[in-house]
Amino acid sequence: MANSRRLAKLGAYLRPHWQEATFGILALLTVNGLGVYIPWLIRACVEKLSKTFSWYEILHYVVIIILLSSAMWLIRMASRIWLFGVGRAVEFDLKQRIFEHLLKLEPAYFASNTIGDLISRATSDVENIKRLLGFAVLSLANTLFAYALTLPVMLLISVDLTLVSLAVYPLMFFLVHLFSNRLRQQQTVVQEQLSDISELIQEDISGIALIKIYAQEENERRAFAKKNQQLLKANLELAKSRNTLFPLIGGLANISSLIILWLGATRISAGTLAVGDFLALLIYVERLVFPTALLGFTITAYQRGEVSIDRLEAILSVTPKIEDTTDVIHLSKAEVKGSLTAKNFSYSYPGSTTPALDNVSFTINPGETVAIVGAIGSGKTTLANALPRLLDIEPGQLFLDELDITKIALADLRGAIAYVPQDSFLFSTTIKNNIRYGEPDREQEDVETVAQLAQVHSEINNFPQQYETIVGERGITLSGGQRQRTALARAMLVDAPVLILDDALSSVDNQTATQILKNLSSGTERKTVVFITHQLSAAAAADRIFVMDKGKIVQIGNHLELLQQQGLYRTLWSQHQVEELLR
Repeated sequence: MANSRRLAKLGAYLRPHWQEATFGILALLTVNGLGVYIPWLIRACVEKLSKTFSWYEILHYVVIIILLSSAMWLIRMASRIWLFGVGRAVEFDLKQRIFEHLLKLEPAYFASNTIGDLISRATSDVENIKRLLGFAVLSLANTLFAYALTLPVMLLISVDLTLVSLAVYPLMFFLVHLFSNRLRQQQTVVQEQLSDISELIQEDISGIALIKIYAQEENERRAFAKKNQQLLKANLELAKSRNTLFPLIGGLANISSLIILWLGATRISAGTLAVGDFLALLIYVERLVFPTALLGFTITAYQRGEVSIDRLEAILSVTPKIEDTTDVIHLSKAEVKGSLTAKNFSYSYPGSTTPALDNVSFTINPGETVAIVGAIGSGKTTLANALPRLLDIEPGQLFLDELDITKIALADLRGAIAYVPQDSFLFSTTIKNNIRYGEPDREQEDVETVAQLAQVHSEINNFPQQYETIVGERGITLSGGQRQRTALARAMLVDAPVLILDDALSSVDNQTATQILKNLSSGTERKTVVFITHQLSAAAAADRIFVMDKGKIVQIGNHLELLQQQGLYRTLWSQHQVEELLR
């Protein structure tokens, strides 16, 4: 069942390139046809010359054999180009499919699947399938054609010699069957160990600064050595099986030639076998030795490909949990007013028994700036992730301009909501390109305008190359505050009606954060701003403040109103005042 499913997948991979594959297979068939005809021609030449020797006849046959051999070489080259080209084309298709599929998956998928493993599947596993559909298909087709075309001719010459010479082949195929499951299991272990080591490398390179700060180089070296040793052990186990099987196959295949030499020479001396027939049989047996010996490498490529198909389909078979519905509503950014409403909104993370959000209800008016405060784990980030549908939420709970956000087209919803998360991720390119990531065609003037609003323009101008400065991977060359304000400028440039800041100014001082909020809430076309923060001085400038605790909104009001209440906000404000005095 599993094998038929894998073959169906291989067929699906090959279908777009069936013409090239067909040309390659037909070319191989032609090559094997010529490979059978040339020994037959040699047989006829020897038979004719054994009766009457003629240099003219020799030259005649030599020229024909050279021409046919040259044609055979050219056609074989064409078959390799076509079939290997199919493998590379499938590699391209799969990489494109995987990348496009990963882009559709929700963030939660990447939280439960490591980046190193995904990279390993998208590279080494795709490479294995390329080999399977290039080298393995070529070798398998070549072997099938070699046997299908050669055996009937051998039987025509001598049935008993052919059967005796091929008597070892059933044992050969039995060995292949005996080793196949072991090879598949060992190849699976190798691929898994390779993924593990890729994960460790990716993680350690990303966290190299932390490793050095805590002087953990030796521990990481030992961890890598352990995983590397496990990979070496798995590879050696696989190599042991392969190096046991393949020489056995090659040795058994060569026994056929020895049988023909022994029995053929005996029969020639007895006068029961013609010299031409003997030479033809010997050449035909030699023709079968190479594809049979190559069968071992073909099996390895197939086993690797089988494992890799399963690993790739484990990604491609995942259905995105967050996608457009059939009755999707399209919404133009210009039409969006910016009101946000929650009606008894609850959300629990998969596997958790405690809801992260519990019957949350609120209405945020267009152009209003709302700060959301509360202790760590109170549900603030969950709410921020739910608004642009980064979480798989139930319908009928969150609304944008009174439209259920689960009904709005994802591209339109996310075009209407600019979101700056806690992790201010920057790409390894210029500051300018990072800021205009959402609007790649925007001019320098527009980039500088939003950088000024985000209070980062003057610092960018202090860099030697200013806006053309390369920020390095994940923005490593910038400070935390600079990264956050650059990410904020990026969100502001798209000019979305709703702006969500999830603790996106935590590395910025209170005075700068307050000024940024004033910049966002000023002007004739005010944005709806949802500002999640632990900086209560900045939150105090908001139109309203939502106070969250254990997944609920426990207080709503402006700064002065909340201070007059005996509640959580007053406690948080008192703690904030004490911290300010201690600084």
